[in-house]
Amino acid sequence: MKVRFKIYHFKKISSTNDQAKTLAEKGLIDVVVVADEQTKGRGRFNRKWISSLGGLYFSVLLKEKNTDKIKYLTFIAAISVVKAIFQSTKLKTKIKWPNDIHINNRKLCGILTENVLGKVNQVIVGAGININQSKFNKKISNIATSLKIELNKKTNKEKILSHFLKEFDKLYVQYKNEEYARILKLFKENCDTIGKNVKVKTLSEIFCGKVIDVDEDCNLILKLDDGKLKKIIEGDISIVD
Repeated sequence: MKVRFKIYHFKKISSTNDQAKTLAEKGLIDVVVVADEQTKGRGRFNRKWISSLGGLYFSVLLKEKNTDKIKYLTFIAAISVVKAIFQSTKLKTKIKWPNDIHINNRKLCGILTENVLGKVNQVIVGAGININQSKFNKKISNIATSLKIELNKKTNKEKILSHFLKEFDKLYVQYKNEEYARILKLFKENCDTIGKNVKVKTLSEIFCGKVIDVDEDCNLILKLDDGKLKKIIEGDISIVD
């Protein structure tokens, strides 16, 4: 059945994921929280996500029984962002495993998926897309970009969101039908981390090698410099090509 989202729009809030959690506590599902600006936006490992005016910040709140597979929701969101940007601008972007969208080696979007466990398990899939920012502060100016910087013109944020939700909805049906192989195939087609030489920093170690695959559990498969295979469940990836 097609998911129909109700949209809640805010000019400025702490974070769309936080607001989605508040709505989750009230028992709401299948809603989207959108903000023009976030004061406490965050990414993986609780890192700060600078959320200035011009970007598109939103979170999708879903009811989810099978929390073992929620990494696929991150993959679905990443694929949907790539498709939405292309449909809106014809700009081709790529996914950097597991949750970043980039172009010309600069970050365009980050995705954060979080569980909300309670009487009813829910999942929040949040995304921040740099769209109409003209510049970034010095800390991230060498690694971040926006659609405006890449295209030298403004892009309609509502159009991007509309395309995203349509694509996400299609893939979410596949997810609910447990068609994980189809989602993984799409992810691999849009992910350019595979085949790259990388340095991976996990919470405890650093590994260097070549990415040879993404497995059915959404983990990165790394061929180390000594020839051994290493499964990376979570970590920061730096391309060293």
